[in-house]
Amino acid sequence: MHTLSYKKLCLIVFCILMLLSLSVRAEQSVDKLMIGRFSSGSLDQWKNKAFKGQSHYKLTDLAGTTVLKAESNGSASGLFNEQRIDLQKTPIMNWSWRIENRLGNINEQDKSGDDYAARVYIVVSGGLAFWRTRAIDYVWASTSPKGKIWPNAFAGDHVMMIALRSSADQTGTWYIEKRNILADLKQFVGQDIRYIDAVAIMTDTDNSNSKATAYYGDIYFSKD
Repeated sequence: MHTLSYKKLCLIVFCILMLLSLSVRAEQSVDKLMIGRFSSGSLDQWKNKAFKGQSHYKLTDLAGTTVLKAESNGSASGLFNEQRIDLQKTPIMNWSWRIENRLGNINEQDKSGDDYAARVYIVVSGGLAFWRTRAIDYVWASTSPKGKIWPNAFAGDHVMMIALRSSADQTGTWYIEKRNILADLKQFVGQDIRYIDAVAIMTDTDNSNSKATAYYGDIYFSKD
């Protein structure tokens, strides 16, 4: 029998998304698979999930480009895009992001400090066996050093955290990311996984009761 705490279950439910109404969209045989078309003014296929309060997400113009703006004030909610992606065809996830402020002196490995100005998830659903759900959470850390990897404070090794950005990176500056998801799953989850089931975005400050503003650019998968 598998037992989970309420908060751990909530995080995993967020990762497996709308499990009881799962509707997998047809795979696309393309070299570039768009997930977030923010620059075209679209939030199609992105759905909201709230844990505590409501972080606010909206499309906005920034220096002539439409991007997704996220604002959190002691809140924790995210957007997710449920789509089955074949990593053998498009293993590389590409995105850009920027934050306007850090969250201060928090311990991100502890439940009281499990907050991030910006984070991007990839999710592998366990289906009805929800305890088998796995996720990798790429975060913009406030206190953890760049490159640090650790199990999530609430979900344990069901969700592996990777600090792609840290206090060493500038606020108010765009950074472009490219991650080989196929390789990351092998390295950090320990499994050869061909498909992921969703991508999620989250700006949250509920545990530290602080504020954060972040921006997200287009998200897409590619062959290289």
